[in-house]
Amino acid sequence: MNSFKIGDRVIYPNQGLGVIEDIQQEAYNGESFKVYHLRILANNTLVLVPSTSTDEIGIRKLISKLSVKEIFDVMKNGDVEVTMNWKGRYKEHVNLMKSGTILDMVAVLKSLFYLSLIKPLSFREKKMMEKAKELVVTEISVASCLPSDQIERKIFHTLSHCFKDVKADLDI
Repeated sequence: MNSFKIGDRVIYPNQGLGVIEDIQQEAYNGESFKVYHLRILANNTLVLVPSTSTDEIGIRKLISKLSVKEIFDVMKNGDVEVTMNWKGRYKEHVNLMKSGTILDMVAVLKSLFYLSLIKPLSFREKKMMEKAKELVVTEISVASCLPSDQIERKIFHTLSHCFKDVKADLDI
């Protein structure tokens, strides 16, 4: 089980970066438990999360600066799994986004980026790709102490380079 302190920066799955603003003991049905007051920075929302639910929800600490290289290595790797059945693919991507791990969000971003080179994405997939990009860019930016626009350009460059031969294959 995760144990956070006030001031810790954490990732809330599908919502993004947050900060633990307060921790309070609260009683409910005769039981006492710790509740984290988590501020989601993207929309300034305050979320109250029982400490017993952090693992189930997927709340986790921010990745380390050392993990950033590993993430870009995954993006550089040309392996991508794309289910061609739209419903199955969308459901799979939703589940990956809910997991909250950065590698799962990178998998969604990479898959949808690849798919966008082959065919136009649906409205929902475009929105999901934007959300995945936003979450990945934000976390890498904060972890590496670099501006988000610089990280976004690096991600786009990495993915473009990874799939540079895709359009050439389609033109044949």
